[in-house]
Amino acid sequence: MLIIIFMEDGFSMDFLTSLLNSMPGAVAQGLIWGIMAIGVYITYRVLDIADLTVDGSLGTGGAVCVVLMLNGVPVGLALVAATLAGMLAGLVTGLFHTACGIPAILAGILTQLALYSVNLRIMGTGTGGGKANLPISVDKYSLLVSARYVREKALSNPLLTLVIFCAILVAVLYWFFGTELGCSLRATGANQNMARAQGINTSFAKVLGLMISNGLVALSGGLLAQYQGFSDINMGRGAIVIGLAAVIIGEVIFSKIFRNFALKLIAAIIGAIIYYMVMTFVLRLGLSTDDLKLLTALVVAVFLTVPYWKSRYFTKPSVKKGGKNNA
Repeated sequence: MLIIIFMEDGFSMDFLTSLLNSMPGAVAQGLIWGIMAIGVYITYRVLDIADLTVDGSLGTGGAVCVVLMLNGVPVGLALVAATLAGMLAGLVTGLFHTACGIPAILAGILTQLALYSVNLRIMGTGTGGGKANLPISVDKYSLLVSARYVREKALSNPLLTLVIFCAILVAVLYWFFGTELGCSLRATGANQNMARAQGINTSFAKVLGLMISNGLVALSGGLLAQYQGFSDINMGRGAIVIGLAAVIIGEVIFSKIFRNFALKLIAAIIGAIIYYMVMTFVLRLGLSTDDLKLLTALVVAVFLTVPYWKSRYFTKPSVKKGGKNNA
């Protein structure tokens, strides 16, 4: 009956089959971008900083990973180098903000702008000039994840690798933010003045948080470059919006049941998966890829608006009970 209704509404079995076939790819991309969303969560929610460096550091991670692998470096070391490169970008943003007194959002913009040229230089290593695109074939290199195997029932399927990768990452971050150093980062974001009064070096905490965040973003960029089979100079454009979309979607849907810090990180990953599943569905309906950025902005705006409208128009005001003052 459901299939008949779909067909009467203009849907066909071909559409449903195509949609189901594309879902494994959407989930894989969601897991990769979920790592980036965790990085955005650390700055946006933990540190309370709007960091725009991620649009550049994602591409930096992809560029470093691909260039090193093309030069014979093992995939594991290439990903470590990509993460360190992202941490270096976060260090620059942090020093701009703390040592130079530049507002955090502007510091991120400056680093992001500089990284465009840096990424061109990285991808042009050994060629005498910058390159906007560098392909890396799964036939010639042992990639950790590849879109070619996303629908295969084998160990080479990137879904299994990415789920394990994300689980380990969440466990490590949960442990770290439970340590004294991790708690100092959370305290800095919660109340900077109080944290400083407790003897916490808030400037160091901000720099460290930005480094961890952009390291995760660059790691995501390295995985994304492998998955899609190339590194591109524009692969990080609009990444901050996608990261925010993932974080906000996860919070809106799971905020009532996910109270634990680790579960909040998982919610960001699930938010990224939901985002890419929605994008895949809309693209299958015939939306032009030129409108994806517009759709992303609308999705973020809607999920940001829902909590506000819910609290203002759909929540009954609490009535304070108290005895009468018989003066």
